[in-house]
Amino acid sequence: MAPCLNHFNLLQLQTISFVYILITVSSLSLDEECSTLFQFKQSIIMQDDAVCDARWLQKFNSWKPTSNSSDTGFDCCSWDGVVCSKEDKYGQVISLDLSESFLCGHINSSSTLFNLVNLQRLNLATNNFFESEIPPQIGRLKQLRTLNLSDSGFTGEIPSEISQLTQLSSLDMSGNPLKLQSHGLHLVQNLTRLEELHLSGVDINSSVPRFLANFSSLSSIRLFACSLLGEFPVAIFELPQLKILSLGSNTNLIGSFPEFRNNSLLQYVDVALTSFFGIVPESISNLNHLLYLRLTGCSFSGRIPGSFSNLTQLTSLRLAGNEFTGLVPSLVSLLELDYLELSGNKFEKGPFPNWIGKLTKLSKLYLTGTNMYGEIPPFLGNLTKLRVVAIGKNYLSGHIPSSFFNLTQLTILDLQDNELQGPISSSFSNFKSLQDLLLKLNNFSGRVDIDIFLGLNKLETLALGHGTISLVSTKNYTNSTIPQLSRLELTSLNLKDFPVFLRFQNRLSALLLSNNLIEGLVPVWIWNNSQETLGVIDLTYNNITGFHQNPRILPWIRLEGFFMMNNRLQGQLPIPPQTTVVYDVSNNNLTREIPPLLCEVKSLRVLDLSSNNMRGTLPLCLGSLSNSLFILNLRSNNFYGIMMNGFTHGSQLKSIDLSENGFIGQLPRSLTNCTDLEVLSLGDNSFDDVFPIWLGSLAKLQVLVLRSNNLYGPIQDSTNVSSQFSKLRIIDLSNNNFSGLLHEEYFQTWNAMKSVYNGESSVLESLMSLNSFTSQRPYSMTLIHKGVRTQFERILDIFTAIDLSSNNFEGDIPLSIQDLRGLESLNLSNNHFQGRVFPSLGYLENLESLDLSRNKLSGEIPQQLVQLSFLAIFNVSFNNLDGRIPQGKQFNTFENSSYEGNPRLCGEPLSNDCRNWNVSRSEPTSDESESLFPSEGIDWVFVFCGVGSGLVIGIVIGSFLYTRYIDGFTKRKII
Repeated sequence: MAPCLNHFNLLQLQTISFVYILITVSSLSLDEECSTLFQFKQSIIMQDDAVCDARWLQKFNSWKPTSNSSDTGFDCCSWDGVVCSKEDKYGQVISLDLSESFLCGHINSSSTLFNLVNLQRLNLATNNFFESEIPPQIGRLKQLRTLNLSDSGFTGEIPSEISQLTQLSSLDMSGNPLKLQSHGLHLVQNLTRLEELHLSGVDINSSVPRFLANFSSLSSIRLFACSLLGEFPVAIFELPQLKILSLGSNTNLIGSFPEFRNNSLLQYVDVALTSFFGIVPESISNLNHLLYLRLTGCSFSGRIPGSFSNLTQLTSLRLAGNEFTGLVPSLVSLLELDYLELSGNKFEKGPFPNWIGKLTKLSKLYLTGTNMYGEIPPFLGNLTKLRVVAIGKNYLSGHIPSSFFNLTQLTILDLQDNELQGPISSSFSNFKSLQDLLLKLNNFSGRVDIDIFLGLNKLETLALGHGTISLVSTKNYTNSTIPQLSRLELTSLNLKDFPVFLRFQNRLSALLLSNNLIEGLVPVWIWNNSQETLGVIDLTYNNITGFHQNPRILPWIRLEGFFMMNNRLQGQLPIPPQTTVVYDVSNNNLTREIPPLLCEVKSLRVLDLSSNNMRGTLPLCLGSLSNSLFILNLRSNNFYGIMMNGFTHGSQLKSIDLSENGFIGQLPRSLTNCTDLEVLSLGDNSFDDVFPIWLGSLAKLQVLVLRSNNLYGPIQDSTNVSSQFSKLRIIDLSNNNFSGLLHEEYFQTWNAMKSVYNGESSVLESLMSLNSFTSQRPYSMTLIHKGVRTQFERILDIFTAIDLSSNNFEGDIPLSIQDLRGLESLNLSNNHFQGRVFPSLGYLENLESLDLSRNKLSGEIPQQLVQLSFLAIFNVSFNNLDGRIPQGKQFNTFENSSYEGNPRLCGEPLSNDCRNWNVSRSEPTSDESESLFPSEGIDWVFVFCGVGSGLVIGIVIGSFLYTRYIDGFTKRKII
């Protein structure tokens, strides 16, 4: 028994020792925790870096050891940012707050910080930890209730060990370039005590899990700009404690509003720039605590509910960029409103809302593009707290009321694109706080002293233009007497020179002087201004001939957009800097070749050198730009030789226009690498090749223009690939040497032409958002439309056209064309088509132009074509047509020229009367005479005469026989 007892005592002692070791390892004494903190401080200090803020050591000034005569130790409970517990005489470090301390350095897995296992609160927010990754060791801090690492420079994947911190009530990692892609928000599934979940800016890239609707303690959810996907669980709106819901800037997040309950605590709702849609329910008035509502840039529709007037606590209401309709309801009861934004909806046209005059706390008012008309109401001058008034892009007229100039706190004033009239008042000088002033696109008149605006020392943006105003200046300027503008727009002001005050502008990011009368050379001092800041310069539609000192490379090191189209530039093309994205010098008199140095500008997205007199062959390196370029336009120059053939895989080109040059040879097969190509225009050259059926593999191709080349041979059918040219809307193969039959199957894959216009349209274009500006570049093309050579500066995505004219096609017109119901223009003229005009062309209800002239068509013009109510151009001249010309609707508008060269046609507008048209007809052919119903081989006048005579004789004889028959029958019956 004794040995057993001894073994038991030994086991008990070992167990107690093991537990003591565990406690010792897992829970440090206060002295040890203080020492651990001091080691953390030392590890940060040793990483001193020149880029760190000089203030970053201030937080650690109190972090020093205490020294007595007998011993040396630490009293970290008195250190700045450190909190110790007072539950026992030893205490523990339970809170560490180093937020906003300018800390600078790295934190890694060996940091002693993660030995503080008693921490309940850790706040490292707003520091710079040099893109450190969050170490997995953070999972050791299992007592944490609050973890805040926001805006602290952490990067990489959030470790899965975060899921072990099950005591957390607040988790904030927002404002860091972190990722949460491996597990998505399922990482927080075990954190059921969460009250605050803040991950804004973290790349989550997944859906919002439904289990969050079960986290009944959640009061704040901030998931702004997290790349969220899928449908947002509507039940989350009903969380009983939820006060803050921020989901903005998740463009792929879908959702809608529920019917709100009256016990909701919601104070802050932001779903801006998401794909939320539907109506805003009247029950939104149940959100009695709501202070902030932001729905900007979504797809909400319907009327703004009148119950908004019950949200009397609202301070910010932002509904811009949706599809709200109807009239704006009165919000006169929202007396706490500081911020009101209703811009960019589809409201009915109406007067300026007079209830706005009651909102005396308004500081920001955005009503841009809300269909308002009438004059600017004088009562706006009473809202003296206004700092922003944006009422541009409306129908406001009349003069600016004098009371408006009482708004001396204004920082932004946007009145652009209205119908305002009268002189521009000198009272604008009252706006001493003004930063942005937009007055362009109105009907202002008279002389304007530019000094009014140059006396506003805080002014950063000035936009004037249009109307009949002219700028004058009376002062001599120096660098110290005028504001340093960031954006200057002086357009359509009949300026003849560069404004003198530009000499002293060194911080411009945008200089826009288009549509003026500026002549001669760009002055040399322009090159010295704003070299480090200028992002866009626009001098289009002037009479500028060149540049002083002819710089080989433009000097602005941050230039993104260079616009010099429609001037009189001569000589050599200046090279843009490496930062340039849009380079447009079209419609000038530039000569010489394209310098190979242009190929080095790898940032180019748009290169437009069209309508110049440039010459030479294209540099071989130009094809290498296809991986960056979106738009390449060299139309209407004197380039010649072989077209470059260096289009590589990964090409981003969307539009190529090399038309009206002298290119020869075959079409480059490397065009098949341009998988994003939407427009290809190579017309008016000398290409020598067969039809490029291989272009049918470009799934996005919508416009193909190969007009006026030396292309030849038959067009193969595309039945081997079902998607050939499926997006094609416009094709022009005119004036080539194509020949042979057009197969029935050829048009069957042209699906984009089969849909009928439904009332909605958009412009084919490329959109680019840059640092300096937003570029909206519509594609262009030249097309023979309705018989006239037309330059389309914009191409609507509903426009469809086929032009196969002036070739050598033969045989029947393919019946499959009848399936292209969206077709607006069809030109098959100057070919060798034969057979009849088929009646089913009448199905093409959108058809506006139909040209079948100069072929070998026969038979009648089908009466069914009368139903083409949009038909404006109709030409069947010089064929072998006969019969009566259809009458009614559009056919009553066509002239003789539409039918000339068809001697057997009759009826208006021709002089040939259909009552006499048969007499002059030729003898029937053998085929006609053998017909079962030889309608075209018998003179029906003689037929009708014979039938009439026979009918009379038949009646007489029949009457005689009838009398005899009745008499005989009667006699026999009596006998």
